[in-house]
Amino acid sequence: MYNVHYLNPISPKGTALWTEDYQKADSMASAEAVMVRSAQMHEMELPANLLAVARAGAGVNNIPLDRCAEQGIVVFNTPGANANGVVEMAMCGMLLGCRDVIGGINWVQSIKDEGDVAKKVEKGKSKFAGHEIKGKKLGVIGLGAIGGPLANNAIKLGMEVYGCDPFISIDAAWHLDSNIVRVKTREEIFSQCDIISVHTPLLDDTRKMINAETIAMMKDGVIVLNFARDALVDDEAMEAALKSGKVKRYVTDFPNDKTAGMEGVIAIPHLGASTEESEDNCAKMAVKQVMNYLENGNIVNSVNFPSCDMGICTKAARVTILHRNIPNLLSRFTTAVAAENINISDMLNRSKGEYAYTMLDIDDQVSDAAVEHLKQIDGVLRVRVIR
Repeated sequence: MYNVHYLNPISPKGTALWTEDYQKADSMASAEAVMVRSAQMHEMELPANLLAVARAGAGVNNIPLDRCAEQGIVVFNTPGANANGVVEMAMCGMLLGCRDVIGGINWVQSIKDEGDVAKKVEKGKSKFAGHEIKGKKLGVIGLGAIGGPLANNAIKLGMEVYGCDPFISIDAAWHLDSNIVRVKTREEIFSQCDIISVHTPLLDDTRKMINAETIAMMKDGVIVLNFARDALVDDEAMEAALKSGKVKRYVTDFPNDKTAGMEGVIAIPHLGASTEESEDNCAKMAVKQVMNYLENGNIVNSVNFPSCDMGICTKAARVTILHRNIPNLLSRFTTAVAAENINISDMLNRSKGEYAYTMLDIDDQVSDAAVEHLKQIDGVLRVRVIR
């Protein structure tokens, strides 16, 4: 029986997938798995029996990834499960940026009690006139699960779309509309497009990539959309660009103390993935990933260990080893198992940065002595035997 603890409410569409082998734990102290959305885990004590943390969403800034890795705790997220909700919100943001709908709505509310509203609306509506998106140039930086569908939808709406993603996967590339103009550098997006939407992870290379220097490359009156990560945009530079008119509108799904009151900003309260469907999809994916790991040892969509999938074990046992990515460990593992006169029928080893994962399917039951031998090897973080 596996114990699962919830740090946040998780969609019943996901929790309904647990089998009779899983039960809810009242505290993390007794849990083999933790389900989380937004709860901050950095200051939490992680019990020795904890095997997995599953984030029902994409971002994992609230989880201590390195500390989890060192304790042999696999952290999962659910990339793509909430993508459609964010795509639709980005489309909405683009329209709100081009047409001053919010300004118009607020103005109507300000005159609603003055009488003769219909006549005043016809006289004053020109103050909120915007422009259509058809025929405009949209630049999409990052063509993955969100940026790719956004670019495809924009093509269908009659926009001229430019895309930049030097790390695009083969699968994502196959799904792109052939009319999207692929460019090699972000600078080409900055200089050519009327609307720019960023959809990249937060890395050293992308942190504050929208800054004073890159804004200077942009067209006057450009609209910038950020439905990816707050720190992709330099708020000070954006404020100056909005005041000067260089940037017409900045639409962000990540309000902070600076942008929430900044003139020219449409600050949306992080609603991109906040749909019932997104929460359901994330929960279902997270539950399935945890079950696959606990029952079969397979790792899919981990952020601190490599993906490693050998399906369902059909042999006598499966030994899984979370370890540091250092030389000669694999030979030491096989030697330890062979010393017990146990045959390895299948093996898989993958690495990701400083950490690695090894799976061994064996033809005989593994002895406690063999498991203890593996645990004592320098660099090993956790050993599990799945029967």
